[in-house]
Amino acid sequence: MKKLLCAGLAMTMALSLTACGGGNGGSNGGDSASAEGDVTNLTIWQPSDKESIENWWVEKLDEWNAEHPEIQVTRTAIDRSDSYAYDNKVATAVTSNDLPDILFVDGPQVSYYAANGITVPITKYFEDTSDFVDSTIAECTYDGELYAISATESSVALYYNKDYLTECGYDVSKLESYTVDNPITWSELAELAEQCTTDSYVGTHIIMDHGEGLPYALEPMYVSNGKDYISEDGATADGYVNSAEAVETTAYLADLIAKGYANVDPITDEFLNGACATEIQGSWDVTVLEDATFDWGVTYYPVSDNTGTPVSPCGDWAAAVTNNCSNVDAAGEFMQWLMSTENVASYSAAISKPAARSSAYEDEAMAAYQEYPLSVFKEQLENNAAPRPRTPSYATFSTAYAEAMTNIFSQAASNGAVEDSYIQEQLDGVVESFEEDYNTYYAE
Repeated sequence: MKKLLCAGLAMTMALSLTACGGGNGGSNGGDSASAEGDVTNLTIWQPSDKESIENWWVEKLDEWNAEHPEIQVTRTAIDRSDSYAYDNKVATAVTSNDLPDILFVDGPQVSYYAANGITVPITKYFEDTSDFVDSTIAECTYDGELYAISATESSVALYYNKDYLTECGYDVSKLESYTVDNPITWSELAELAEQCTTDSYVGTHIIMDHGEGLPYALEPMYVSNGKDYISEDGATADGYVNSAEAVETTAYLADLIAKGYANVDPITDEFLNGACATEIQGSWDVTVLEDATFDWGVTYYPVSDNTGTPVSPCGDWAAAVTNNCSNVDAAGEFMQWLMSTENVASYSAAISKPAARSSAYEDEAMAAYQEYPLSVFKEQLENNAAPRPRTPSYATFSTAYAEAMTNIFSQAASNGAVEDSYIQEQLDGVVESFEEDYNTYYAE
């Protein structure tokens, strides 16, 4: 193992609700796979979630256990109200060699666990992955092997308050005319935000949170403008997150805050509470907005004027088999069943998130994704979803990037402007943090 997971590192791995999910149910887990006579006992750890998904797990594990007396599965719910609780529990289990058989990990951390030998390849149990969306398979693959598999995905788009935009004299039909191949451009979004910013409203909401929400929700802007955060092989950030293209992207975002079109510290439920005209937010807000007192809509993620290349965020929690599992074949058999089309469809519906299997959308449980507004997120996943960088040093990058962007945005808000030189300095610092971690622990 190149780099042991420790509680301190786990702190940096506190990836927030951007790839929110998890779920729980069934009985509490115990030690890793054990055999009692001819029975294999498997354990699962996964973050807890809302009641509907908890109930789903209870029902499904009862179903599996009744039909498979030779492989009995139990599951432990781990509360994420403290965002570090889950990662710290995993860190402790790694050092004490007490991991469960199946561990749910957030998508961008798949590479970390794989590179450190904490999880094992599951390629042979999912040889045909053609029904899974490309972004899921990309994020769950490390060094040519599949190390995890996910039932659900995530996506982010641009929500807009139709009533307020109409009051501002903005032609809402423009937003309704965009397509997945021809989304709203950055300049158009900035013009809209300027037109709709008043003493009571900001034009847009671009900050999901000051943690993982920043790299998750904003990465597509960098990719659309020509440079991702990190090289495709996951080995370097130099020339990527600190490139001229990245500085330009960051400057565009900072300018929205500098001009007062977006808040550096958005209020809770800013869009729902009628405090912003538009928001960059996830598919989960469709459910939240059922309580909205205004007419709203959703359009596709904004695209760079320079390239016109549509890109959207994605990624979610995925199931992996740990190195503590003494019966990997039994775990693989269970995961094949867990990720069946029927189970993926009902799970996705229960957790209110897009399915990672294309065939799941043919199930009645996922019918809502065939119609607007949820169809917007499905289209993005099928056409332009870009997974976060596949690198074992992602947690280090994420923490450094979030800190740098917070510094940049704060200066923009305080001074009404931010110099490109300051942006460059901050992004160079992100590169330094990433390179030190990667070159120390993972470079050959």
